[in-house]
Amino acid sequence: MTDNHQRRFGTSAEEDRISNLPENLIDSILEKLPIQDAIRTNILSKYWRYKWTTMTKLVLDKQFSDKFAKKGAFDPNGFIRITNQILNLHKGAILKLYLHIPDMILDSFQEVDQWILLLSRNGVRELILANSNQCYQLPSFVYSSLKLRKLQFQTACIFNPPLDLQGFLYLKALFFSNVIFGASLHGKLINLPELKYLKLMYCINVHHFNIQATNLETLIVITYPDATLPQLSHSQCLTYVLMYTLTSTQSVAQAERTKLVTYVRNLPNTLQFSISEKVPTWLPGVANRSRHWGFIDIKLDDLDQVQGALFMLRNLPNLERLSVLKGLPSVNLDEQPAISYLEASGCSIQTFNQLKIVEILLIEGSKPELLFIKLLLAHSPILEKMTIQLNGPADAHKSLNFAKEVMRFRRISANAEMLLLDP
Repeated sequence: MTDNHQRRFGTSAEEDRISNLPENLIDSILEKLPIQDAIRTNILSKYWRYKWTTMTKLVLDKQFSDKFAKKGAFDPNGFIRITNQILNLHKGAILKLYLHIPDMILDSFQEVDQWILLLSRNGVRELILANSNQCYQLPSFVYSSLKLRKLQFQTACIFNPPLDLQGFLYLKALFFSNVIFGASLHGKLINLPELKYLKLMYCINVHHFNIQATNLETLIVITYPDATLPQLSHSQCLTYVLMYTLTSTQSVAQAERTKLVTYVRNLPNTLQFSISEKVPTWLPGVANRSRHWGFIDIKLDDLDQVQGALFMLRNLPNLERLSVLKGLPSVNLDEQPAISYLEASGCSIQTFNQLKIVEILLIEGSKPELLFIKLLLAHSPILEKMTIQLNGPADAHKSLNFAKEVMRFRRISANAEMLLLDP
């Protein structure tokens, strides 16, 4: 063979480099591919033919089901058949499964139950179930999966464990969305000794969910008007609490107010606490240890909300960091009362002696928002950094005018850094 031929063809080992990739690199490549593309790697080389069948992470998400639905392959039987083929051909443990059940009419969830049974027997550690179908009664196999580290149920599920459930000993993260907590939980304490992250969104009968989570660090509760906080026992490690309600907290029943006050008062280590809408007058006194406070979906052109915000700030003597995320613009709202209130407050509000970091995001640059910024700059003697981001598409002229206006404001802190982010 000539030198030319040798350079052109090389050895078989040089020629088939893709077959000689390290195992860990092949696994990493497969995990980053959609499942249908991972299966197609069968054709690359005989060494890749069954590599996908040993993947420890399977993602059969909405993107996966939508792609087949567009081709007309996903009637109920098609969805079941394809998922069965993938799981039956798979070898070894599946440590993580993301399963999306598409919007279609199933006679029953018998097949889904069998898939979860298979996973529970193979030591699944992360289970994410998204259901766009009818409400799904979670099978008992879920509660016997003692090796679970992360459990996430998105939409239309019923969480009704057996009476003898002792808890998930290794669970670190729990996320429930639109989950109905069954009556079997009522009065029962579930032990979650390793749980650090808990998020509940739009769940029903949350008061049934009584847990003991001694290492819980983050609690996020987004509720319907009639929902309540979970009954957490012995959660002294909490450092972040987010409470977002879809109704005015002022209208919460007196019994629930009492629960919330007691709950917040018993969190001595809580550093961050965020709340939406107008701050209730009965909350600040019990949250005065907080060092990081956030207002979410607040409208600074609304007199009620801006009064609530300043009332809260006056009652947080240890506040070091403030986050403000503005909500959608108010419709047909007269902003003059808020302007007058902020202008008057600029002369009377006390100093924020501990405030160091301020983030004000997604604002419109309105007069009330400018006055709120002006007030903070004028009353924060040790402020180190204020970050501001305008909402909407980038507008150089608007951003420049806004920046000129903000830079004119007096800063009581000589070290305050102003950072204006692009929209």
